[in-house]
Amino acid sequence: MTDVRVIEIKKSVFADNNEDAARLRSELKGRGTYLLNLMSSPGSGKTTTLIQLINRIKDKIKVAVMEADIDSDVDAIKIKDATGIESIQLHTGGMCHLDAEMTRQGLDNVSLDGTDLVILENVGNLVCPAEFDTGAVRNAMILSVPEGHDKPLKYPLMFSVCDLVIVNKIDVMPYFDFDLDKCSEYVHMRNPKARIIPICAKTGEGVDAVADWLLEEVYNWKH
Repeated sequence: MTDVRVIEIKKSVFADNNEDAARLRSELKGRGTYLLNLMSSPGSGKTTTLIQLINRIKDKIKVAVMEADIDSDVDAIKIKDATGIESIQLHTGGMCHLDAEMTRQGLDNVSLDGTDLVILENVGNLVCPAEFDTGAVRNAMILSVPEGHDKPLKYPLMFSVCDLVIVNKIDVMPYFDFDLDKCSEYVHMRNPKARIIPICAKTGEGVDAVADWLLEEVYNWKH
């Protein structure tokens, strides 16, 4: 079995997480490293989406991944085996989110020299992760079709803080009562500027659009 580094991270000791997040963003800007915070419910297809995405961009930019979970190293191993890029596992000690200092602890264990993009796969949860600025340049989230098109109404903060909403598992849309137009309407009620990209991580449909969005983001951040 593939070995990956597992980092036990500790809760932030900073009183003001927003200040620490701003410092971290500034430091990453100076290094030319773009940090993307990816959030979703458990089972939405984050890891499968990441594999599809990374394999499309890894020959164009240098990428690393931090997988955050309460326990296990399953996802970090899966990413490393499927893409060959640097992937580390962050254990949150039972906490359901990461904040900026916890993210920094993870980044301290990533080889950042020459790394253009670090993707943080946050803990699977639609509530807690949305409450904390991790220091990322952008927030993205995955909503899977089986969850329903009304999720933006039920979890307003998550959709308010996300710059990109990926609607995954569109291949099963005929079998669920999911209205993509309604979903888009509800997302834009929370965040009029959010980009919405429908995909099927299983087949790769739509992932090129996510890759194009992210490559442009990284280019603009570095220049």
